Parts: sequence; structure tokens; C-alpha cells
Amino acid sequence: MQMPGSAGDSPSQYLMSTSQETRLATVRLVEEAEASPRIRAVYDDIKATKQIDFVPNFWKTLASHPPLLEETWGRLKSVMAPGRLDALTKEMIALAVSATNGCRYCVNSHTAAVRKLGLDDAGLGELMAVVSLFNGTNRLADGFQIEPDVLPPR
Repeated sequence: MQMPGSAGDSPSQYLMSTSQETRLATVRLVEEAEASPRIRAVYDDIKATKQIDFVPNFWKTLASHPPLLEETWGRLKSVMAPGRLDALTKEMIALAVSATNGCRYCVNSHTAAVRKLGLDDAGLGELMAVVSLFNGTNRLADGFQIEPDVLPPR
């Protein structure tokens, strides 16, 4: 497999333009047209499961190492499957973690998901207020090294 910048590579394979910056992917994305049968099977499952007609760049990036693609997709399907938490709650948690971690790609992806599941502007604002509040109070508690005195029941 050639690395970015190798002869014959097109810069557009690696660039993602935004209004603020241009990011360079560290590996060559595996497009649907060039996917091996192994990768194609995962791509088809992603599109069917997420009810979308394209493969997001995240998955095309992971496809540069098929075992990682399969493992990550399988884990995501398992964790995000219906359970005690509904799909919207799970996506809101994913969005909160993504915002906290500063993952721009993930924030956009999970914002699209919560919108698709019905979260409106007011709900998104409320979610971000909770994220902001608890990121701040967590830093305060850590900074002051406060000894825990409110514990969950055993």
C-alpha cells in the first residue's frame, strides 16, 4: 500500500477542506469502488445499519487496516444496539464525549445522528450546557483534589 504523497496519488484523496483548515489524512482512504470483498461487506453493513447511501470517511480510513475496520464496526454495532438506553440517549452521550474530547469529525457525525433522531436546537443547546457545566465542575473537583463524600449505594 502506498503512503500519502506517493507517485500516482491525488492530493484530493487525502485532503478535507473546511472553512478554517485543511487536514491531511495519515493514510489513504479506501473508496467503495476499490474495496476488497472483505471491506465491501463491512461497508454494505454500515450503509444498511445506518440507513445511509454512502460510507463515511471515518470508516474508509479504518479500512486501510481491515481488522481494525471490522473490530471497530462490530464493537460500535454491539454498544449502540438497543438496550436499557435508547438510541437518542446513546448518541447524546457519544456527542458529549466527542465534544469533551475535541473530536471535530465526531461532533459533526454525532450531531447529525441526534438531529436524525429528533433532537432540536433547544435540546442540543441543553446538552451542550450539561457538557460545559460538568467539564468545568470536574476540573474544579480535580484541581482542588476534593475527597469524594457522595458515593453510590452498594
